[in-house]
Parts: sequence; structure tokens; C-alpha cells
Amino acid sequence: MLRELADNFRPVAPPRIFEGAYSEDQYRRLTKVVRENGPWQLILAENFERPEEVIATTSGELPEGVELTWDMLLTNPVFRGYLARQGVCFYPELEDCYYSSRFLEMARSYWGARYAEPETYLFNIQGPTPIGGPPHLDGTVFRGMTMENTPLWLLLTMAKSCLFRRWQAKKCQVIAWYYKGRIGGGFNCWPDGPSGDPFQIQAPMWGRAVVVENEMMFHHGQACGPVAMRQHRGLDIKSTIEPDPDAEGGWRIVTGDVVNQRIPEQEVRFLVHWGARVFMDFDELKVTLDHKDDISPERAVEILIDDMRKRGIEVPTPTDPMNDPALVRLVARVYDIGGPANIPADAIDEVAA
Repeated sequence: MLRELADNFRPVAPPRIFEGAYSEDQYRRLTKVVRENGPWQLILAENFERPEEVIATTSGELPEGVELTWDMLLTNPVFRGYLARQGVCFYPELEDCYYSSRFLEMARSYWGARYAEPETYLFNIQGPTPIGGPPHLDGTVFRGMTMENTPLWLLLTMAKSCLFRRWQAKKCQVIAWYYKGRIGGGFNCWPDGPSGDPFQIQAPMWGRAVVVENEMMFHHGQACGPVAMRQHRGLDIKSTIEPDPDAEGGWRIVTGDVVNQRIPEQEVRFLVHWGARVFMDFDELKVTLDHKDDISPERAVEILIDDMRKRGIEVPTPTDPMNDPALVRLVARVYDIGGPANIPADAIDEVAA
């Protein structure tokens, strides 16, 4: 484990909390789009081709002889959809939310940067769940490498290795929550590094938001909802979430023709994630726009393999590195940087502060 690398992961500035991320009209339009354009797939299904890739994006490794399967990873079903990507808003009625001058100014101010451009705009939706997995880092991008041309496991391995800072994008997020539940549902993060104290944003929250750099800060969602409703049976990687036609404001999780769970409106946790790339000055912006110092996935794999061999690790030269399970398992083990150990306890059927 490369624990010494973990303390490099501190955001450029502490999280900045504010209220009223969206107007009531904007919130109404956001939820209308989400309810009318589902069903929505699991985050795991959206980001990963095979279970081994999940381990490469977090920390830890599988015991020898254990084969990872999807059902081992479906204890915390959170679903996702995209509202915009790469500067294009998918729903014209949300353009004022995506091209928000207010959010762009927040991103520039957070970094002390001159320029910012909106990038990813997505939402997560879930019902009662256990804690949101081990603390993790969000996937970042590099000049020439984004989620459009590179698997997430490779992007996160590059970030954890700290070998690619020259190409790594500066990013900022405005993350807002809507959750009426009274049990958990908040956000834990470690802005002082994984060995520092956790910082908690507690629920209930309705339009509460935070300005952050989640690619450089360990974080995760708190458990939420009644404990009895956190048990999920019969899910698989193709499970989806959709509006419940029999309950106003409610949702249901469906696998094929089977309804696995109905989620009342009170227990729905809705997260809206707006992200931007920022540029400190025009020179930095121009390097990105001109593509004169990009990196390719093939070059990134070469750098990782060279680094592992310098560490005395035997690495066969892969013929198809983007789809090589053995390489995925290897980098997951070599670039395991650990994470926070001081994780706050789950809320268990008690009123949140």
C-alpha cells in the first residue's frame, strides 16, 4: 500500500457550504426532467464494465482466490443520470442551471482562477441505504483523457499514483442535496487529508450545497433512512429506478419485471452535482484548447507500467490494456493508497442533528 501518497489528497480550499442552491422553480424543473426521462441505472452500471474495475477506483484488494461478483457490490444501490456533459446541456429547460453564472463565479472564487467552464452535470437518486461505501475520490480528467475516451478505473489510478499532475485538470463542484428524511443522509469528507478529522454536513437538507474539489478529497455519503429499509434483495447490475405510479412523489427499484422496493417521497435522497473545469490564467486555458500537451490512454499505461517495473514489480506487457482484468487487478493492488480510518458511525433510526 502506498500510504505515503494518501496525504497528497487535500482540496485546494476547504468546503464552502451555502443554502438555496436552486430556486423552487429550478428544483421543480430538475425533478420534472428526472421523473419524466427515466428509468435510471445504477452508478456501478454506468461507470464499470466488470467488478474488478470498482476495486481499482477505491482502496484495498481482494483476498487471494476470491472472485469478485456484482452481487457483492450491490448493498448500496445509488442510481445516476446525466443532465449535461462536456459543455452541452441535454435538456433546454435546465440551461439556466447548467450555464449558471453564479456557480461559475463560485468555482473561480474557490480556486482564485480567472476562467471556468461547465463540464459534468449529473444527479444521484436513492432510497434508504447503508453508508456510501468506503471514502473515495471522484474521477478526474486529464488533458487528452476524459470519461469519453478512458475507463474510470484508469483515470482514478492515474490520480492515485500522483504521476500525472502535469496533465491533471483543475476542477470544482457545486453539490446540492434534497432530503426530507430524519435519519442520516448527510455527507462526510476529509478536507485535511485522510489522517485528519472528518468534516460532516448533516441532514435534513433542502437546497443545502457545498463548493468542493472532490477529486482531491476523500468523501462519501452517510447512511440514510430507516435501517429496516436499507436491506435490498434481488438486485442485479441491470436494476433501475423509476417513478412509482402508485405513490405521488415516490420511486421504486425494479429488476426486470420485479419491483424490489418502493421508496416513499420522504425517504428519497436526491443529489445534484454540477462540475466545472477551471483555468488559473489564459496561458493555462490555451494549453488545454490547443491540445499541445495532451496525454493519451496508451501513454498513461506506459508510464504506469514503467513506474511499477521501477518498483521491482513484474508486469507483463498487455496487448489490450483497456480491457485486461489482470492489469486492472494489478494496478488496484500497487496503487492502493488506503483512505480514512476514522469514519463516523452510521445514524441508526434516530433523529439527525
